Amino acid sequence: MKPEILSQLRKYVVPEMVFGTGARFLTGRYLDNFNIRNTMIVTDPGVREAGWLDDVIRILNEQKTRYIIFDQVTPNPRDHEVMKGAEIYLENKCNGIIAVGGGSPLDAAKGIGIVANNGGHILDYEGVDEIPSVIPPLICIPTTSGSSADVSQFAIINNTNKKKKIAIISKALVPDISLIDPETTTTMDAELTAATGLDALTHAIEALVSNARSPLTDLNALEAIRLVFVHLINAIHNPKDLEARKGMSLASLLAGMAFSNASLGAVHAMAHALGGLLDLPHGKCNAILLPHVITSNYDSCPDQYNKIGEITGITQKEMSDSEKKGIIIQQIKNLTHQAGITDTLSDLHVSQEAMNALTDNALKDACIYTNPKDLSFEELRGIYESAK
Repeated sequence: MKPEILSQLRKYVVPEMVFGTGARFLTGRYLDNFNIRNTMIVTDPGVREAGWLDDVIRILNEQKTRYIIFDQVTPNPRDHEVMKGAEIYLENKCNGIIAVGGGSPLDAAKGIGIVANNGGHILDYEGVDEIPSVIPPLICIPTTSGSSADVSQFAIINNTNKKKKIAIISKALVPDISLIDPETTTTMDAELTAATGLDALTHAIEALVSNARSPLTDLNALEAIRLVFVHLINAIHNPKDLEARKGMSLASLLAGMAFSNASLGAVHAMAHALGGLLDLPHGKCNAILLPHVITSNYDSCPDQYNKIGEITGITQKEMSDSEKKGIIIQQIKNLTHQAGITDTLSDLHVSQEAMNALTDNALKDACIYTNPKDLSFEELRGIYESAK
């Protein structure tokens, strides 16, 4: 095949998905489908406290499926947590995983699966397509609407020694089934709703301008952006509003389908470095950095960025790109502030001494390679400076 044709081809990989209220109650059916008779449930204490694990455990007991619960997962899952989980998985001779929670338990479950079936240390698998063998059958029940780990090829793990997050990207990490039940997101508090929702927005925007985008990912990304602008603030202020929660769950799903196939960009590369250093919520890091990265990236693909403006109400065709850029960035800032995130890097006490280390780690992150603009060390550092 001619190189010019090959360079235009795009793969599109998604898991099986069931979307809608009550989807979590299908767990038993998929245990049978995957012949899982001894499973590990990966979750965290907050999900257990919210009660969403109870439904899963009842189904397992009814089907007489053996299980062990691993809930030693913290926000920004650590490498040692993954290794401990893999050890317990192997000791108990499990043959499948059920992940219940937000991005942290879902990413930890993927990491446990990697090590359980491939050996070694989880940090050995950093990068793209570094996983030799598939992971065990994985059933995901997301309880947040933002990480999209339940539909993506990504797992983000915290390298605790180097205080940075690593990205592991592989088709082997696409879950076997995602049971997306918006009802499970109704117990998120306002802060978590905001952070995860703005994570979904960032996923969609970065996929929209990625140099690996395609018509399929554009469709997913644009609708995800629209849904976030429509539903996020209502979900924050009215957490039990199931229509708002459905809207945000769908936004997360579509954004996940987009970025899983188009990848991401400088916002995520920089947010991974920042979150790894300061152990901050990932969505909050994205929200802080997003407007500043758009400022830097915009001229490389104004037509793609302008599609955001079309969704958010910019209708004056006679506007210059510069004017559209300013309005789009302001609209994103307004949404972020309405969601309650107003911090700068100075507010987070990011020191000047940390800037070089952050920039260096961001340049090494796998997400940087699909940013629409090649950014130098100086340019990336300048973006961090602009966010102070």
